Amino acid sequence: MSWGTELWDQFDNLEKHTQWGIDVLEKYIKFVKERTEIELSYAKQLRNLSKKYQPKKNSKEEEEYRYTSTRAFLATLNEMNDYAGQHEVISENMTSLIIGELTRYVQELKQERKSHFHDGRKAQQHIETCWKQLEASKRRFERDCKEADRAQQYFEKMDADINVTKADVEKARQQAQLRHQMAEDSKAEYSSTLQKFNSEQHDHYYTHIPNIFQKIQEMEERRIVRIGESMKTFADVDRQVIPIIGKCLDEITKAAESVDHKNDSQMVIEAFKSGFEPPGDVDFEDFTQPMKRTVSESSLSNSRGDGKYEPKFGGKSKGKLWPFIKKNKGAGPEDFSNLPPEQRRKKLQQKVDELNKDIQKEMDQRDALTKMKDVYIKNPQMGDAASVDHRLSELEQNIEKLRLEVQKFEGWLAEVEGRLPSRTEQARRQSGLYEAQNTSAVNSCAQDRESPDGSYTEEQSQETEMKVPATDFDDEFDDEEPLPTIGTCKALYTFEGQNEGTISVAEGEMLYVIEEDKGDGWTRIRRNEDEEGYVPTSYVEVYLDKNAKGAMTYI
Repeated sequence: MSWGTELWDQFDNLEKHTQWGIDVLEKYIKFVKERTEIELSYAKQLRNLSKKYQPKKNSKEEEEYRYTSTRAFLATLNEMNDYAGQHEVISENMTSLIIGELTRYVQELKQERKSHFHDGRKAQQHIETCWKQLEASKRRFERDCKEADRAQQYFEKMDADINVTKADVEKARQQAQLRHQMAEDSKAEYSSTLQKFNSEQHDHYYTHIPNIFQKIQEMEERRIVRIGESMKTFADVDRQVIPIIGKCLDEITKAAESVDHKNDSQMVIEAFKSGFEPPGDVDFEDFTQPMKRTVSESSLSNSRGDGKYEPKFGGKSKGKLWPFIKKNKGAGPEDFSNLPPEQRRKKLQQKVDELNKDIQKEMDQRDALTKMKDVYIKNPQMGDAASVDHRLSELEQNIEKLRLEVQKFEGWLAEVEGRLPSRTEQARRQSGLYEAQNTSAVNSCAQDRESPDGSYTEEQSQETEMKVPATDFDDEFDDEEPLPTIGTCKALYTFEGQNEGTISVAEGEMLYVIEEDKGDGWTRIRRNEDEEGYVPTSYVEVYLDKNAKGAMTYI
């Protein structure tokens, strides 16, 4: 099967076919190029998607990624970023292995094709020239033969005419002979030209053209093989990244399997546990018995006056903050005293750990500089040993400062860990069963108010310690008389009352109780006529007057 023998007369069609082959190759290059652009665009979109959902540094959102479910989501985002990278690899490999190689090959193919068809046209022009020469020799031979016939006829006519002189007859005979000789020469030339043309034509159709067409056939077959190899490369480039993409997907699956609902639930407890015990049972308060108490702030047997009980806060439903409570955002005090005991302990422990890490860093720097100084002392040409003394002094000062900070926070931590009341004591105190020294802890549930401290959160006020006099509540209680004292209490811990409605107390301080715990964990106390407010019930030990308590029948 050879184009030279089978398609010897299809020069123009072969020219069109080979041009079509090059067009197909260029079309395939364009297809692969658009594929690489799609891969790059897809990779970019995947990277942007992964970046969009990444947690912002130093934000609350970043803290949420401590749960296993959110960590799994973060792992998925990271794997998607790697997944996008593999699509970029596909684009790069296709560009270098297919587009770049085929583009160079197309240029070479065009040059080779041009050369082959140039040779073909040259061979055609040569055979056409030979044909024209043969035709010219043939016409000349034909013309000379006719001229010789006419000269012979003219001679015979002149020779038969008795009126023609002998000289004219001789002239006609010579002319006939000349024409006959010319015809013979033309015949010989035509025969020679014909033989030459046949030889050229044989070489043209059986040697030159087959050789040229064979080269064109080989060129076209190489083009076909090349485009097939490129298609195989196209698939191989994809196949090469499949294992890595599979690993990305395996990591996503592994991250999904690491989600632990029990662990996340425990982390929620650790994040929000206050350390307080739930309130105890609500005492029954009998409104059928008259309340008879004498008004006195200096006696433990003081009563509530005429026994009238008026809801203080206008019947605000539970779950609503009091109208005068302001919940300000910002950093709390340095010792985290604004937090519940359990949360305060965690914050202090975290601070101690951070300070210890800082100390270790400073010590590592100090040790490195000390070694450097020793090297300088042994080898003065390497540097001046005195040049590091200033920095060593700074590091020593920093370490000392950090150690003092650690001692301070460890002191607060020991205070919290040593003073946190046991569960049993808290339960007994908050349920009203704690009767030490003939006293009872008061812990009832109030239906009409919430904690004046705004429910312990980490977002506490940065305002300075505020002592709220009773006059601050005149807008709400214009018609209410000052509450009488119903007992005394002793502060078990120091409490910094930073929110409106609370009062600061010092450890061991004795104060007057003017309102019992209504079940929300807060007791209203008074220091003097101008200073009163709420403190956590678990921070004080309450001593109620027995007669006064027996007379309290309201809810």
